[in-house]
Amino acid sequence: MTRRQPQPALTPWRHWLHTIIFEADTPGGRAFDILLLISIITSVIVVMLDSVSQINARYGPQLATLEWGFTILFTLEYLLRLVSVRQPLTYARSFFGIVDLLAILPTYLSLLVPGTQYLLVVRVLRLLRIFRVLKLGQYLSESRTLGQALLASRRKISVFLLTVVTLVIIVGALMYLVEGEASGFNDIPTSIYWAVVTLTTVGYGDIAPRTPLGKALAVGVMLLGYGIIAVPTGIVTMELSRASEPVVSTQVCPVCAAEGHDTDARYCKRCGSLLEPNGQG
Repeated sequence: MTRRQPQPALTPWRHWLHTIIFEADTPGGRAFDILLLISIITSVIVVMLDSVSQINARYGPQLATLEWGFTILFTLEYLLRLVSVRQPLTYARSFFGIVDLLAILPTYLSLLVPGTQYLLVVRVLRLLRIFRVLKLGQYLSESRTLGQALLASRRKISVFLLTVVTLVIIVGALMYLVEGEASGFNDIPTSIYWAVVTLTTVGYGDIAPRTPLGKALAVGVMLLGYGIIAVPTGIVTMELSRASEPVVSTQVCPVCAAEGHDTDARYCKRCGSLLEPNGQG
């Protein structure tokens, strides 16, 4: 078994940068994170206002300037995050690393594909950092427990979804045969769409059966829908009851920027690097 090679220490200025950007246990780091969260919220509001035609017609240039300003700010922040960790590629491939990248790409893509800037609302995902910023370790623990439950139930839910897909295809084909084009069921895909809408109890009402046999089939699908809704809920609830509830800290690994470590952890759960208590060297 090969031993993990020790990672070179961060230079003083990169260590200071890591403490400011990734740690919320120092005054500077906390101030940085709070300003970042305010900027994220403001940028999302700007994107939403830009989508309102009356506001866009009057303040379009100003909103566009603000969007580019926030994008440049977040681009600089993303680059600084890569610089302040010892394994930039590992951070870039992490959940928050991908979210940080997606938070800036739409503005640049809008130069080639107009309208893609509205995808900037993905920045709202960055607000998930608020639990670490406000040092709400208990919320991080609950989030980790929920993630474990969803991961553990993925196979059961996959089988359930496959069963539902099979069911709606069969029901859609039957409804197409029973009702036909005269009732708006022009083809099997349209009938499958109706089956999905009915089975999920959404009921848009744009297509409806007219024959007695079609209505009887619809009633059966409606009743079945109530039972199906409870299945995934029960699966996840069962896994939640089994999942452990570890208490995790707000510590961020200085090497790969992994989060969600146990409160007594000395080494990173992802890369094995030594953690620095409270962001201090």
